[in-house]
Amino acid sequence: MSTDFLALADRQLSGEALSREDALAILGSSDAELLDLVAGAGRLRREHFANTVKVNYLVNLKSGKCPEDCSYCSQRIGSTAEILKYTWLEADEAVRQAAMGIEAGASRVCLVASGRGPKDRDVERVNDIVGQLKQEHPEIEVCACLGILQDGQAEALKSGGVDAYNHNLNTSETRYAEICTTHDYEDRVTTVERAKCSGLSACSGLIVGMGESHDELVDAVFALRALGSDSIPVNFLMPFEGTPLEGTWLLTPADCLRILAMVRFACPKAELRMAGGREMHLRSLQPLALHVANSLFLGDYLTSEGQAARADLEMIADAGFRIVGHDGDLQGLSLTPDADTIGHVAIRRRGAGSAVAANT
Repeated sequence: MSTDFLALADRQLSGEALSREDALAILGSSDAELLDLVAGAGRLRREHFANTVKVNYLVNLKSGKCPEDCSYCSQRIGSTAEILKYTWLEADEAVRQAAMGIEAGASRVCLVASGRGPKDRDVERVNDIVGQLKQEHPEIEVCACLGILQDGQAEALKSGGVDAYNHNLNTSETRYAEICTTHDYEDRVTTVERAKCSGLSACSGLIVGMGESHDELVDAVFALRALGSDSIPVNFLMPFEGTPLEGTWLLTPADCLRILAMVRFACPKAELRMAGGREMHLRSLQPLALHVANSLFLGDYLTSEGQAARADLEMIADAGFRIVGHDGDLQGLSLTPDADTIGHVAIRRRGAGSAVAANT
């Protein structure tokens, strides 16, 4: 039986919470219903975010050699993925990389470091970067993603000028042990709660395409709703060679749209970000997905190259959206030749910093 997605959107706008039955109906909808589904989700998106797209930019502060065994991750212990591995960036280099994203339209910079979680001196190091970054770009939002937080660390990051903290739930509680054994689901929930209690905006999302069932996917999204995640990045599995999930290709572009739409219906006021893997999974449907999601990453991801920044910005403008903090066209944005390959991966390959051999 088909669902009236516009009517469902109206019920969400009137304050009704998405039911499990309706969430499963969204995920199980037919290709013939896809445009109706996007229209319904788009009604919610426009109500809360009008025609804006928030551009985020990643700076990978420390890459590789993580002691955790998350099966999806190219940085995991035992990974033979051919990635760049390097120790902490100097503050000047981190700020320089962040500035490239800001000048190309990013209103939030995400500072990411591999590892189980930060030591207190790592928190101080990040705060030094944040202080310098905000001195040069006082309007920028900063989100930190450093792993599992211990007591007091969220408060220290907040006092250092960090605005948000990212720690994804990734999948459902019942499935979590199948993708990681070195920490558990509750560790992730606790970190998100610590971030929220400190006054940081909670950023927590998913990785989809790891073999999860529709029921497990609904469990994960409803857990994010219960946590009150302000920002929900939806990552689509990039099956890196040299990881346990290499060769895992389970998503179609239409599946990706259904998942984004289900998240939008479940959490209509949340910033919904189409994140890692969107280029390879949504493919030509990326512009359509902007009618559901209101946020994306510009340029590269942690260990893989993304779509060219110029192509991202043109896609946003061509689809009739405007970039948060800008007037709607590309005037005033720094679209130098580097904008075609903007990102830390491209920067590293040009020799900045102290990258070490991928397989050491």
